[in-house]
Amino acid sequence: MARSKCYFDINIVLDIIDSSRLNHALSISLLRQLVLHEQKICISEDMLSTIYYISKDKKATLEFFENIVYVDWEVVSFGIDVIKVATQKALHESLDLEDLLQCLCAKENGCHLFVTKDKKFYDCGIKIVGYEYFEI
Repeated sequence: MARSKCYFDINIVLDIIDSSRLNHALSISLLRQLVLHEQKICISEDMLSTIYYISKDKKATLEFFENIVYVDWEVVSFGIDVIKVATQKALHESLDLEDLLQCLCAKENGCHLFVTKDKKFYDCGIKIVGYEYFEI
């Protein structure tokens, strides 16, 4: 039986890496809970450079990639079809391209949940949840 896939938005990963962020403890609890329930955690490959760029502690970020992401998580690609659909929706519906790319990538790669702190997020057909969904 295949494990359920859970896709993390950039803000969730940054909360995990940076102990000074407001939701760091919540993100660590979430990560533990998902690991205990054998959920597969996914992020897109383009997130790696964005997370590195945003993060304050570059060394800790690289170590997190090397020791956690590359070992236990699934790093997925957008693919040209997702990029095209996201670009068209962003152009014609005035939506955020980054959010579209992430959500459509999650859907394309078989994720069942998309975890984000964003209160308003594009509905791509998979369940969008925040920390409160997990009753941490």
